[in-house]
Amino acid sequence: MRFCSAAVVWKRQLPTVSSPTTTSPRRAAEQTCLALLQACASLPALFQVQALLLKSGLHSNTLVLTKYTSTCSSLGGALLDFARSLLFSREAPVHLYDAFLYNTLIRGCAETDDSKQDAVFYFSVMLRQGVPPNKFTFPFLLKACAGLGFARAGMQIHASAVRFGFHEDPYVMNTLVHMYASSGAGSLGCARKVFDDMLERSTVSWSAMIGGYVRCGLCNEAVSLFRKMQIAGVQPDDVTLITVLSACADLGALELAKWIGSYIEREKIQKTLELCNALVNTLAKCGDIDGAVKFFDSMPEKSIITWTSVIDGLAMHGHGQEAIVVFQRMKKAGVFPDDVTFLGVLSACSHAGMVDEGLQYFEAMERDYGIVPKIEHYGCMVDLFSRAGLVERAVDLVRSMPIEPNPIIWRTLIAACRVHGRHELGESITRQLIDDDPMHGSNYVLLSNVYAMTKRWEKKLEVRKAMSEQGIRKVPGCSLLELGGEIYEFVSGDKSHSAYKEILEMLEEMGRKLKQAGYVPTTTEVLLDIDDEDKEDALYRHSEKLAIAFALLKTAPRTSIHIVKNLRVCGDCHTATRFISKVYDREIVVRDRTRFHRFKNGLCSCKEFW
Repeated sequence: MRFCSAAVVWKRQLPTVSSPTTTSPRRAAEQTCLALLQACASLPALFQVQALLLKSGLHSNTLVLTKYTSTCSSLGGALLDFARSLLFSREAPVHLYDAFLYNTLIRGCAETDDSKQDAVFYFSVMLRQGVPPNKFTFPFLLKACAGLGFARAGMQIHASAVRFGFHEDPYVMNTLVHMYASSGAGSLGCARKVFDDMLERSTVSWSAMIGGYVRCGLCNEAVSLFRKMQIAGVQPDDVTLITVLSACADLGALELAKWIGSYIEREKIQKTLELCNALVNTLAKCGDIDGAVKFFDSMPEKSIITWTSVIDGLAMHGHGQEAIVVFQRMKKAGVFPDDVTFLGVLSACSHAGMVDEGLQYFEAMERDYGIVPKIEHYGCMVDLFSRAGLVERAVDLVRSMPIEPNPIIWRTLIAACRVHGRHELGESITRQLIDDDPMHGSNYVLLSNVYAMTKRWEKKLEVRKAMSEQGIRKVPGCSLLELGGEIYEFVSGDKSHSAYKEILEMLEEMGRKLKQAGYVPTTTEVLLDIDDEDKEDALYRHSEKLAIAFALLKTAPRTSIHIVKNLRVCGDCHTATRFISKVYDREIVVRDRTRFHRFKNGLCSCKEFW
């Protein structure tokens, strides 16, 4: 109603303008249209203004067209088509358009998912029309390229920025870093080159480069750059801290995560919901589930992401009952669970051996909440049955699934077959996986392990030969350890570590003390055709044992040890770590591919259920 009355006022005012001392009719019409566009908040209102604009002849007014384009963009990217049809119609005065109008159009395209590519196109139109870009043109263009992952187009725009003399502008350089860093690992070198060449680096510059490393999985480099940011005296904002917390979660860098928590309090960084969620998630994934829950309880505002994060964290730590309690609290708080929340609940039941509870929640998903189970939910149920030793129930579930099982579900079954001695079934499933996906390395490794478990060494060699011929390599075991703010990496069997001689001596000492305490190496875990003495030697060179030995050398007595491993902990390492925690009086926290193990006084929090 307000819009319509404004239109009436415009019609009444237009004829009354006649005095040379007053605003001209055309100028009055221009001001009225601009005011109406400013007030536009809906599509019908926009249509009415567009009609007035055409009727008054202002469709050739660059200022009005610029505002019209901006309004279309603000009301939704789909409405940009209206602006484009008007801007480039047969009657449009394209030769009068300036950089401001083109920037508005390019920005609208850059901020619309389906029109990002058009931003580059209109830049080319802009150049063909002889309109020189300004420093505001390039950030919009580069953001569009970043969203598309168009590194090649971004390079061309980079060249244009250099040609027009804007390559040293801080805003342009920041978006250049962001564009290259968002275009994949292959462009990270270009991002770092631009970043290093910057005369002045703002928080935005550092955040863009750190974010690029995190997106490409180079979290160690991200943390290293963050430390350089601190040395440079640049204060991080909440966006930077969220990115660094993501890197900490991947690396298991608990010391740094706790430092960030203290820094937020000390520097009074605004505790946005996103930042708080990131801190809860990171503390849980770095092994401090008590700290994560404490911070979670202190949050005045919680979203479904907050609740799901703490449920997932409790699940990873094997606290199934506690996760269910949080789930019930979430429902009482009026937060409706989604499919991701149920993944956390089912995972909690799986890691705690709560078969009956898991079944109840799985059945309640669709019955009580209208959530149709996805492939991931069926995967959780297969994992639940497999961990509990109910292999037949797991197989029956897979056969009755309304969705085609994916390779992850089949591999879960194969792992269960290996643990529970169902080697023939495991071999059959693995062969089928190789037929379906002959280039996936883990399928060959699974089949090779099946043959090793049944001592069919010739068959194992055939599989390894096939892997070699196809250029497929087994992923080596790798463990990360954070000490004194540094991240140390250990790879199974690797002898290149600078302190390897000391580590080897500690491993020998560990072996003697553990055997005196009753530890017997589980040589069946070594799937190689070698004698038992060599198998023991191979076991001692697993990555988590190397990391533990190094930690024992470099830390004070009774200091807790936190390790992150890329693969599942093997049975022998699990047993050995239990003995180490007792013999050396250490709490050792190990996060493997699926869950946390907290070893203390010769016991593990998983209660031998992992």
